[in-house]
Amino acid sequence: MNRAFVPFIKSLFAAVLVVSSVANAAEEPKIAKADPAKGEALFATGDASRNILACVSCHGVAGNSTIVQNPKLAAQHEAYIVKQLGDFKGPQRNNPVMTAIAKSLSDEDIKNVAAYLNAQTLKAGAAKNKATLEIGKKIYRAGIAEKNVPACAGCHSPNGAGIPAQFARIGGQHQDYMAAQLTNFRSGARKNSPQMVTIAKRLSDDEIQAVADYAAGLK
Repeated sequence: MNRAFVPFIKSLFAAVLVVSSVANAAEEPKIAKADPAKGEALFATGDASRNILACVSCHGVAGNSTIVQNPKLAAQHEAYIVKQLGDFKGPQRNNPVMTAIAKSLSDEDIKNVAAYLNAQTLKAGAAKNKATLEIGKKIYRAGIAEKNVPACAGCHSPNGAGIPAQFARIGGQHQDYMAAQLTNFRSGARKNSPQMVTIAKRLSDDEIQAVADYAAGLK
């Protein structure tokens, strides 16, 4: 090959790579940023055209549920809400109410609602049972060594704030809701967290009630 021709070939090859890279970048779908305002509208009023009920009716104004069987969602991590709604859509987590609602939501809807709820202020709860407060505190902070139960604080943090994109905020949550979820994990009725299924199976009814009550008072 003519040596004078080699630099031209190299330049042409480099140009082709640049054009190809630009074309590929243009083809990559842009990920829409979550819109909390749209999330608020969907949460507060639903969408009658798609038969989507307003979330506020069960989860309270700004996500502060006053119904103890329904979780407070205010200040919950975006990634956790996105995961749970995604799980409700599939076989991972079946619920007669939430599964139907989740299936009506688009991925964009879910991200918007999650962003809105994450920005809200949680109205803290309080522990109610003084008789089990110390037991619940011990389980939450230190676990139960003889049963190989780890401390809840290790994943959900000492104040119950959780870890964004990994573990849920549980501080200030309703006692009844938390106890029900732990019981469901134990029985296998809820199984979308292998870690929680394993841990819950090692807890007695009394231990579940104690730790749920203690966590409800965390701020």
